[in-house]
Amino acid sequence: MKNLLSIVFVIGSTFLLNSQSVNKLKKDLLNSIEEKTLELTSLSNKIWEAAEVAFREDKSAEYLIEYAEANGLTIERGLAGMPTAFTASYGKGKPVIGIIGEFDALPGLSQTTAPYRDELIEGGAGHGCGHNLFGTASLGAAIAIKELIEKGSIEGTVKFFGTPAEEKFFGKLWMIREGVFDDVDICMDWHPADKTEANVQPSLALVDFMVEFTGQSAHASMDPWNARAANDALELYTSGINAYREHVQPSVRMHYHIQDAGQVVNVVPDYSRIWVRVRDITKEGLQPVYDHVRKMAGGAAIMANVEHKVSLISGIHDLLPNRTGGAAMQKNLEALGDIQYTQEEIDFALEMQRNNGKPKIGIDGKIRSLRETLKSPGGGSTDVGDVSYNVPVVSLNVTTAPKGVPWHSWSVVASSGMSIGHKGMLYAAKALGMTMVDIFKDSRLRDDIKREFDERIGEYEYDPFLDPGPPPINYVD
Repeated sequence: MKNLLSIVFVIGSTFLLNSQSVNKLKKDLLNSIEEKTLELTSLSNKIWEAAEVAFREDKSAEYLIEYAEANGLTIERGLAGMPTAFTASYGKGKPVIGIIGEFDALPGLSQTTAPYRDELIEGGAGHGCGHNLFGTASLGAAIAIKELIEKGSIEGTVKFFGTPAEEKFFGKLWMIREGVFDDVDICMDWHPADKTEANVQPSLALVDFMVEFTGQSAHASMDPWNARAANDALELYTSGINAYREHVQPSVRMHYHIQDAGQVVNVVPDYSRIWVRVRDITKEGLQPVYDHVRKMAGGAAIMANVEHKVSLISGIHDLLPNRTGGAAMQKNLEALGDIQYTQEEIDFALEMQRNNGKPKIGIDGKIRSLRETLKSPGGGSTDVGDVSYNVPVVSLNVTTAPKGVPWHSWSVVASSGMSIGHKGMLYAAKALGMTMVDIFKDSRLRDDIKREFDERIGEYEYDPFLDPGPPPINYVD
């Protein structure tokens, strides 16, 4: 408890606001989040310890639901066929402002809060993308807004979206298909990062699919001529993908995970399976690459004299930026100011960078200026992209880990479970909440955000990478 209290004191002293830079509603919101520092930190730590992967986030979702209910929000569970998908709402009427929360972990990244590799549970999962912070901060902001609605200070509805399986199957796709976001005017989003800025950059679109090869098994030494080797097809297929890399646009990414290539060395396998992912700047850009890589699977099957099957898992759109919302967010970041760190936290960051072979440059808590929106951003992908093609999304990145350490790694797991991550989480809750106050109170701002959304969408008709049928909640690893 002593260590937690010292962390809370440091976090609370991080945000030194000029009293003239925020109005009374924002001050009330900031006070609400400050008062809940212990509770929010404890909530994020419980989700960090649970470290549950896609569609198996039972404890994590329940922790968030329990906290939302305790703070007076109304819960709707089991959305779109996913037991861990839910909403937590308060208020009535328009505007309806949503805020997204994620809480799934990544397999194989179990880690303590040490600045060096130190597995907590052998082979266990870990929050290598900081989603224990993501869901908690968003809910903290939603509860602070709820309190303002309850007091009559603002009018409308706040809705927190508990969205499972962002790392693997993209649960928001099924939520969108079932109309879960249909009544939302504007949606807020943030993500842990190694920098702090209003996010006005697109992400990469992607598509996930599974390729299975089926042949005939035989003894690998006694009668291999009787075999039709499924693993031969798999090797030929990966060779084709790797040769193709030279002949695609620089923005394209192709990666794969071999899930089954046989069980023992003395049996020619009759089955193999590979999970393939293709990314590009837009869905339109990746479509021809996706089409070609699917056809290549047929070529590999012909060469190995086996059968093959290609199955779509799902896919996601690029994130559609909203600079109008980003500009509003930027003003609140500047009001909050830079995130400050203790010497102990800086030393932690330097040791982590040294253990990763990265430059020892510490933690970047400075507020970046609003950048120009890039046409070719690189980076990762998110199913928030699909939300952004259905409702305007105002997005944020906040520092929760040392600069330059690998993402989706033990380093982010460690940072997400200690004070560096906690500081970013609370900062995100405040920045999100302050911007939501602006959006609730300023009808012209809402109209301008929606107008930009309409202009960016143009004539495009949303078409998800999603086959009919329920989400694969009972998948086998």
